[in-house]
Amino acid sequence: MTFFEFIKTGRPMIVAEELTKYYGLKPAVQDVSFRVNRGEIVGFLGPNGAGKTTILRTLTCYMPPTSGKILIDELDTRTQSLEVRKRIGFLPENVPLYHDLSVNRFLVFACSVKGFKGRKLEDEINRVVGVCGLSEHRSRLIRHLSKGLKQRVGLAQALLNDPPILILDEPTIGLDPAQIIEIRELIKNLGGERTVLLSSHILPEVSQVCQRVIIINQGRIIAEDTPTSLTKQIQKQKGLQTSVYVEGPTDDVKRKLSSIQGVLNVGVSEKKGEFIVESISDENIRPMIARAIVESNWRLREMRSIDLSLEEVFIHLITEENKDIEL
Repeated sequence: MTFFEFIKTGRPMIVAEELTKYYGLKPAVQDVSFRVNRGEIVGFLGPNGAGKTTILRTLTCYMPPTSGKILIDELDTRTQSLEVRKRIGFLPENVPLYHDLSVNRFLVFACSVKGFKGRKLEDEINRVVGVCGLSEHRSRLIRHLSKGLKQRVGLAQALLNDPPILILDEPTIGLDPAQIIEIRELIKNLGGERTVLLSSHILPEVSQVCQRVIIINQGRIIAEDTPTSLTKQIQKQKGLQTSVYVEGPTDDVKRKLSSIQGVLNVGVSEKKGEFIVESISDENIRPMIARAIVESNWRLREMRSIDLSLEEVFIHLITEENKDIEL
C-alpha cells in the first residue's frame, strides 16, 4: 500500500460540506465540498477571485460560512471554534509580524498568547526555531529580515503548540527562486506528520509539494485529484503529443507522419530533426510512427511522449469551465 492509499483510508482532518459564503448579495463560494485526510498535503488552485482565501478563512474560523458545515478534526467550527483554533496553524498571505520586535521577542509574545509559560515556553520556541532554520536570526529585528526569513518567522508562529493541521495561504508569494525552494522543502518536510492545506497560484510549486490538488473557479470546485491523474484525464481528452527525432528530409518526414491514421497534426520543432506529432489517444499510434520511419529508411533517433504540465491542465479546466458558464 502506497502512502497516498494509506492516508485515504484514514480519518479526515478537514471536512467541508456544501460550504457557501456570500459577501452581501455576491456569492464568493458556492456549495463547496471536500475532505483532507490526516498526513496529506493538498493544494488549492484557482485564478484570482476564485474563492481560495475565503475558503481558508472559513476553515480557520476567521469568519463563518453563510451556510454549510465544516469539521476540523471532527470538531464543528460553528460551535467549537476555540477548540478548532488550537488544532490549526495558519499562515495568511500577508504575514502579520511586529517589525519592531526581534524574532525571539515576537515568538515569545506569540507563544504566550497560546498559553505557554516558563520553561515550556522556552522549549517550544527552541523547537520551532530549529524546525524553521531561524537559530542564527533570533536576535535580529524582523524589519531587517529578508522576505524569505519573514516567511519562516510566520511559519514558526503557525507551528507553535505543534498543531496537527497547517493552513498556508500563498506561502511563497514574493519570494525569489532560492527562497521558494527553501520554503517548499520546509513544507514538504512538515507533511506526513501534519495535514497541510495550501493555496497557491504558482503551479510548479503545487505539483512538486502536493499529493492532491483541488481546482476552484468562480467559487466552485471544478476538479479534484492527484496532479498525475488530472494530467492523464486531460491528455485523453486532448490527445497525445509525441516528440520524434528523425534523420530524414523534413518535408518528406512530415508528409509521411501526417499520413498515418490517427495522426491529427505534425509540427516541425526549432530543434534540428524534431517533429511534434499530435494524435488520438491510442497506444498503437507510436509503434505505427516508428514503423513508418523505419520502412522509409530514415533513422529514428528518439521518440518520447510529451506530458502536459499542471499549468496546461489548469488552463484547460478553467477555459472549459468558463465556456460552460457562458453557454
